[in-house]
Amino acid sequence: MSGAHILIIEDEEHISELIKYNLESAGYRVTAAYDGEEGLKAVFETKPDLIILDLMLPKVDGITVCNKVRNNRDTEDISIIMLTAKSSEMDKIIGLELGADDYITKPFSVRELQARIKTVLRRTKTSHMTQETGLIRVEDIEIDLDQHEVRRGSERFVLTLKEFQLLKMLADNRGKVLTRNFLLDEIWGYDYFGETRTVDVHIRHLRAKIDDENNGNLIETVRGVGYKIR
Repeated sequence: MSGAHILIIEDEEHISELIKYNLESAGYRVTAAYDGEEGLKAVFETKPDLIILDLMLPKVDGITVCNKVRNNRDTEDISIIMLTAKSSEMDKIIGLELGADDYITKPFSVRELQARIKTVLRRTKTSHMTQETGLIRVEDIEIDLDQHEVRRGSERFVLTLKEFQLLKMLADNRGKVLTRNFLLDEIWGYDYFGETRTVDVHIRHLRAKIDDENNGNLIETVRGVGYKIR
């Protein structure tokens, strides 16, 4: 995927310059921003293919940047790799719930970062190339593949790309239990560097958006196995 445009939002200039040098050497087009405010401006002006986003940023933090990117229809499908010095389980979960495609902690090897970038970009490209058209209905939920929207009546749910893909995968296999490993392979790719907890986090986030008091959980948990749509 050389030639893709990558935006680095990282306040430590020596790290940013190291990443930029190596990615440009690999054939990517790279721009850099050194705080969240400057980064957001660059996102909306240039629409990069992928963002390398530090969590701890001056002016506007990485969490806010990620939220704004994911909640704007013009930028919601841009791939995001979170880059941070924090390595706790909670920080990883926060990054995933925000809609990050991957997560890497400092210190890291440039070779590993390049491998993750390549994987995320390839996965995104494949998703766009194989995008289907039509409308899927599950109870009172409509999954509009043409508009890439999920609706209940006049209500439109704002889902990340991974949440949308998860819901569609489960809807396409109604009544069938899909294991966490299967979902991880199908949605994130067999060479994804994450773990099955990634699926649990996205399912929880998806439920929080689409479930209502009248219908309960549309997506059921099959303990020790995975998930299904009833």
